[in-house]
Amino acid sequence: MTSTVLSNRGETLRHRATRILLGLFVFCLLLPASGVSLAQSWPSKPITLVLILAPGTGMDVIVRAYAEKLSLALGRPVVVDNKPGGSGIVAVNAVLGAPADGHTFLVATSGVFAINQTVFKKLNYDPIADFVPVSLYLKSPFILVVRPSLPVQSATELVAYAKAHNGQLSYSSPGAATAPQLAVEMMKNLYSLDIVHVPYKSSPQSITDIVAGTVDLAFAEAGASFELIKAGKLRPLGVSSLTRLSSFNSIPPFAEAAGVPDFEAVSWHVMAARADTPRPILNRMHDEMKRAVKSADVQERMVNLGLIPVEPGSIEETQAYVRSEASKWGTLVRNIGAAGTQ
Repeated sequence: MTSTVLSNRGETLRHRATRILLGLFVFCLLLPASGVSLAQSWPSKPITLVLILAPGTGMDVIVRAYAEKLSLALGRPVVVDNKPGGSGIVAVNAVLGAPADGHTFLVATSGVFAINQTVFKKLNYDPIADFVPVSLYLKSPFILVVRPSLPVQSATELVAYAKAHNGQLSYSSPGAATAPQLAVEMMKNLYSLDIVHVPYKSSPQSITDIVAGTVDLAFAEAGASFELIKAGKLRPLGVSSLTRLSSFNSIPPFAEAAGVPDFEAVSWHVMAARADTPRPILNRMHDEMKRAVKSADVQERMVNLGLIPVEPGSIEETQAYVRSEASKWGTLVRNIGAAGTQ
C-alpha cells in the first residue's frame, strides 16, 4: 500500500515537472512573438516628450519638428511638455515619475547625462542606471568668438596672445559648469592658459557683453551668434565640433585651426526612456527617430540653427558614447574644482 502511494506520488511529481518544462519551452518560443506584438500594439495612447528647455528655444523648435514626424509614423499624437528648471532635473523627475510603458520620454542635453552627476553634491537620479538613451539625434557646437578689437585673427594667435597676457583676458558663459564654460576650460586646460571666467544668467547676455567689450571671448552658441558674426560685431576663430557647420562653412573647426585633432566640445541632444521600459518599444522608437532624422525639412531646420544632424547609432553605441562623455566632462569638472559645487 505504502509503495503504491509513493509510486503514485512520484508519477505526479514527474508529470508536474514535465508540465513545467513544457510550459517554459512554450514561453521561450513565444517571447520573440510577444516582443513583436508589443511593439506593434504600441502606442496605445498619446506620447509625451518631456523637454528640459522652455518653449521657443532652438531645442524646442527641433523637438516639435520631430514630434510631427513621430505622430505621423506612429498614428498617435506626440505632444511636447516643456519642463525647464533645475539643470534639467525638473524634467527628469517628471519622466521617472511616469509609468515605464513607452508613452513618456525625456528629451535632454548632455548636461543631464554627462555633467550633472559630477557638478551636484547630491543627485536624485542616476543618468546611466535610470535611463536608456533611445536616440542621440544632433550635436550643438559652439563658436569661439572674440571682440573685434582684440588683436588676434586665428585660434593659434589667440592662444599665443593669452599666454603673453596671462590672467588679463576674460571669457563669458551662460553659467558655471554649462557646456560653453567647459568648452573654454577644455581649451585652457589644453594650453595651460589663465583666462578669467565671467558667468552670466543667460546666453544672449553673455554674448552681447563680448560685443560691448566687457569681456574678451567665449565659446558661444552657434545659432545665437550667427547674425553678430555676419555684422562684424564678433570675430569667429573656430567651431568646437570636429566638422564645419553647413550654415557657416568658412569657420574651421578649432581642432583643425589649432592643430589639436581630438578637440571636440559640443552639447548633444538625446531622447531617453526609463530603463525599465520594454525593449521592443525602445527599438521601435529608435527606428522611427532614425527615419525622422533623415527628413530633409528637419535637417534644414537644424542646419539653420547652427546644429549638426546626427544619424542615431544603435542603443548600445549611444550608451557607450554617453558613458565616454560622462567620463570626459567629469574629469574636466573635477580638474577645474567644480565638482560638488551645486
